[in-house]
Amino acid sequence: ELSEVEEQNHVKTGEKPQSFSQEVLKKISAEKSFTCTHCGKSFTCKHSLNVHMIHTGEKPYKCSHCDKRFSWPRILQRHERSHTGEKPYKCSHCDKTFSWSGILKRHERSHTGEKPYKCSHCDKRFNLSENLKRHEMIHTGEKPYKCSYCDKRFSQSANQIIHERIHTGEKPFKCSHCDKRFSDSRDLKRHERIHTGEKPYQCTACGKCFKQSSALHSHTKNVHCK
Repeated sequence: ELSEVEEQNHVKTGEKPQSFSQEVLKKISAEKSFTCTHCGKSFTCKHSLNVHMIHTGEKPYKCSHCDKRFSWPRILQRHERSHTGEKPYKCSHCDKTFSWSGILKRHERSHTGEKPYKCSHCDKRFNLSENLKRHEMIHTGEKPYKCSYCDKRFSQSANQIIHERIHTGEKPFKCSHCDKRFSDSRDLKRHERIHTGEKPYQCTACGKCFKQSSALHSHTKNVHCK
């Protein structure tokens, strides 16, 4: 039934309200010949039915290199490139190639500086959606990752994993110069600078270099900010 405004518009333009005959409705119904066997919903083409069938957990597309199965043909195609090594997507700014378009798009933002994801709480922008999500947890205070050994919670799963190594004693990162091991890859990196002498943190005011960012911060504060 048309609203009063719609009826007035039809009168003004002389347009007749669109209606379908029983024959047309039967034809449209007949065209929907692909029916889901689980819920009875019908579709006009087999592709639409295949997309819909994901809700059943069905995975009709099998990898020709291993036993993995997939719901979508394009996901299968992307997976098979991990076997073949095919990387058809080339960066338009450098020579790097990628196995799927999504990774290429993310990479190209490192050249263009594009940051399409804006925080809904402040003006910060991000080039990756996952970086935005992590940032917004600062505002919301959300900590969805709980330690399986104690009551501590974390905003990032990586921090949860690192923390849990305090309980397990696991130290998977070994120094390539000595026998020391670390629970956090960042601690390993800092330690290895003792061996290599690397000083990646440079003062922009005087050019002095430091092994750790904290040492650069102290230098800037005590020498240049007096």
